[in-house]
Amino acid sequence: MNQAQVTNFPVTERVQEALAVSLRGCDELIPQDEWVKKLARSEATGTPLRIKLGLDPTAPDIHVGHTVVLNKMRQLQDLGHTVIFLIGDFTSMIGDPSGRNTTRPPLTAEQIKANAETYRAQADKILDPAKTELRYNSEWSDPLGARGMIQLAAKYTVARMMERNDFHDRFKAGTSISVHEFLYPLMQGYDSVALKSDLELGGTDQKFNLLMGRHLQAEYGQEPQCILTMPLLEGLDGVDKMSKSKNNYIGVTEEPNTMFAKVLSISDDLMWRWYTLLSFRSQAEIAVLKQEVEGGRNPKDAKVMLAKEITARFHTAQAADAAEQDFNNRSKGGVPDDIPQVTLSGAPLGIGALLKSAGLAPSTSEANRLIDGGGVRVDSSVVSDRGLKLEAGTYVVQVGKRKFAKVTLG
Repeated sequence: MNQAQVTNFPVTERVQEALAVSLRGCDELIPQDEWVKKLARSEATGTPLRIKLGLDPTAPDIHVGHTVVLNKMRQLQDLGHTVIFLIGDFTSMIGDPSGRNTTRPPLTAEQIKANAETYRAQADKILDPAKTELRYNSEWSDPLGARGMIQLAAKYTVARMMERNDFHDRFKAGTSISVHEFLYPLMQGYDSVALKSDLELGGTDQKFNLLMGRHLQAEYGQEPQCILTMPLLEGLDGVDKMSKSKNNYIGVTEEPNTMFAKVLSISDDLMWRWYTLLSFRSQAEIAVLKQEVEGGRNPKDAKVMLAKEITARFHTAQAADAAEQDFNNRSKGGVPDDIPQVTLSGAPLGIGALLKSAGLAPSTSEANRLIDGGGVRVDSSVVSDRGLKLEAGTYVVQVGKRKFAKVTLG
């Protein structure tokens, strides 16, 4: 199908609703008028649109910031469209140069396979597995061969490739660019040709690669896909994008209690941003909730709802309920049921050394600082004396609101 076959169909109320879902939280939808025509055609003919998201399994660990585009996929899946979760096992061997000022080292086949399993398990927590088309781009990239690769490379110019910001900046700075890096956007674009996608999703840093898909589809006589970019999610600090290196992240495999508590720690302003990008509640529900908070309702109520939704998504509803109860116990000075148990020898033992040995403080000096700040309790009593020595026995030791240990000292 080529672009000329995009016929005008009536823009019904359902089409307008689908457009609103598409635009929710997105950075750009390009071109919006073409997407409306595709939605209208799908509505009129009953033919689902093909919506593609490609992820390279470059790391085994994933945080909730990575799930923003997956959430958008689920929203579009719930409208009845076909979503394609594409694992870039072939493109991972090249290495995506997006946003890089150096050549990205390629992964081994073993690393890619192990990481791909993690990504697939992650996708299944958000997308409906029964309605998701799972593909690997090695399916069509490996058979392409040297002849096909040369023919593909002939469909794009070096001058256009050098318009890409990271290539341009690296060339200007005299930083090396390997020829194989030019193949990455070409191969990602060819994925769209192979899958005949109507819409491709990605982060804002993927715009060049997504547009390549439109270009190549036109070159191969297909109707060009639209592209939808999603913003990068701010982390717990509300300033920088979520990142493990900045320690402002929530890992999707973290314990329910930790996950719940981390969501509760974000600011009230950031909470609404997270609602837009991470929650599956409708925009109307969120608007009502926000209005209630502006009218005097405690914003913590809304934050608890968000924390439970996110925790339940990656664990279970029961785990989310238990995490809420655990958080409340800690906030009220109560003792959670699942605190770690530690056995130490050397009684009597100074409180500073005990905190360090029990893993409640990284060092004795930090333990002393916590004591000076009134943040240490033994059996619910605040410790004010650095020189306190504990005799043999079992104690519930608390640091701050959320660190506990049952210490048996012998």
